Amino acid sequence: MRLVKYVAFVVAVVLVYAALFQAIMVYEEGQSHSWITGVYWALVTMSTLGYGDVVFLSDIGRFFTVVVLVSGVLLLLVVLPFTFIRFFYAPWVEAQERHRLPRRLPSDVSGHVIITGNDEVAVELIDRLVTRGTDYCVVEPDPVKADQLLSKGIRVVIGDLDSRETFEGLRVKQARLVLCNREDTTNTNTTLTVREVSKNVPVVGLVEREDSVDILELSGCSQVLPLKVRLAETLANRASSGVGKVDVLGNFMGLQIGEFSARGTGFSGQTVRETGLRRDIGLNIVGIWQRGELVPAFPETPLNADSNLVVVGSESQLDRLSDTIGPREGEEKPVLVIGGGVVGRAAARLLKRKGIPVHLVERERRLEDQLLTIASHVTIGDASDREILRRAGLDDAASVVLTTNNDAVNIYLTVYCRRLNPGLRIATRITRERNLKATRRAGADFSLSHACLGAEAVISIMEGHDLVILGEGIDLIAVPLPQSLENTTLAESGIGSRTGLSIVGIEHEEKFVTNLRGSMRLEAGDRLVMFGKMEQRRIFEELFR
Repeated sequence: MRLVKYVAFVVAVVLVYAALFQAIMVYEEGQSHSWITGVYWALVTMSTLGYGDVVFLSDIGRFFTVVVLVSGVLLLLVVLPFTFIRFFYAPWVEAQERHRLPRRLPSDVSGHVIITGNDEVAVELIDRLVTRGTDYCVVEPDPVKADQLLSKGIRVVIGDLDSRETFEGLRVKQARLVLCNREDTTNTNTTLTVREVSKNVPVVGLVEREDSVDILELSGCSQVLPLKVRLAETLANRASSGVGKVDVLGNFMGLQIGEFSARGTGFSGQTVRETGLRRDIGLNIVGIWQRGELVPAFPETPLNADSNLVVVGSESQLDRLSDTIGPREGEEKPVLVIGGGVVGRAAARLLKRKGIPVHLVERERRLEDQLLTIASHVTIGDASDREILRRAGLDDAASVVLTTNNDAVNIYLTVYCRRLNPGLRIATRITRERNLKATRRAGADFSLSHACLGAEAVISIMEGHDLVILGEGIDLIAVPLPQSLENTTLAESGIGSRTGLSIVGIEHEEKFVTNLRGSMRLEAGDRLVMFGKMEQRRIFEELFR
């Protein structure tokens, strides 16, 4: 319609120029020409063809020619092509793309995960789903974006998120889970639409604001995840793991996975075997954090004051361990939280509930009164200023939580804080996984992004177990024993040495065994519970399957 209006406008301009041509020719040049000649002259001049067979000789006529020429360049050579592309060609291409892109899934697809947006969480989740062999699809209303996703090898279906037909074409009744990971308002509308088609499919909603949790639950979400709050709580728990009792990271198959620092326990300087935790308590040390890197725990692996041990056992065993390590020096030291945004405030609230003193640094003075309600000490200023950090209590702090949403700032502050207080435990937020290695090089003990947290949370809901966050890119998995490893001992399998995966336990005849020994024989039907990076799991698949 707009293109038609524009063409009509150009025709009207040509007719006006033809009329003015006639008038100037008669009154200034003393010549008479037909209307056809006037239209011909206007089009030839506007299009810059300029044959020269009909020309003005007077100054007024030549000035008029210049006006017609300039307007013709703008209307015919600049605006018309743009208008044609914008209002005719682009919609035609979009229609062709919509026709080419899939609008529904094949009729044999089931047990798949439907993802309503392609964000950082979706990228992480897709990687995990592919590793597990779980089918998925991304819903994208924009055909250009959908085509880009398709070119990257991502399974995409084009459709509107508020359309019942879209989710019928996605076979939502046969889906394993629907993830709503767009804006809170869009997630609400999408959930309502999904519930029109299926009342039973699990719907997981990710929210930016805590106020939206109730709204999405009322809309029909099975579970709602306020990722920034969960991220803050995870960072705060890791920052405080150097003091107090053993921190429980989560439950898996009826057993608890915990973490504690070797600092002040007497374990520093010993090997894993020499700690005697398996012999005395029955706990199994399955991994060790060393300056941001989670490494497998072999019997002869040495421990130092910076080691954080990951252990697996029952609740009573973890309680016995907490009693064994007892109160340690530093339990009254504060935790320094840098950044008073959503993540920083949530971290401070959790630390306060645990009875740990919180010192908080924030640049915005307008937040000071609000922050004083959750922190015992608030310092207003730039955290890159050494004097500000001194006033905030960096020298006396047990650990630091970096919560800004700028990776470069967090990496800089990690280096700075580590230099000023080498004994700190530093937990930092990252926004992009590619910066993980940089934070480790900077000296962070623990790093986590909301994308990794979101993906792990969705996987835990899908597989029906509690969320266990071991670290950025660290996955907890349970896989059937490959046939090539049947009737071999744990030592003979070489799983840890060949893949880097750490075995948490073995499910044998419906019992979960964590007291692992190298002489233990693996039998058909066993399930291995391991943790490690996705690259390590791919190596496992290639070696043993």
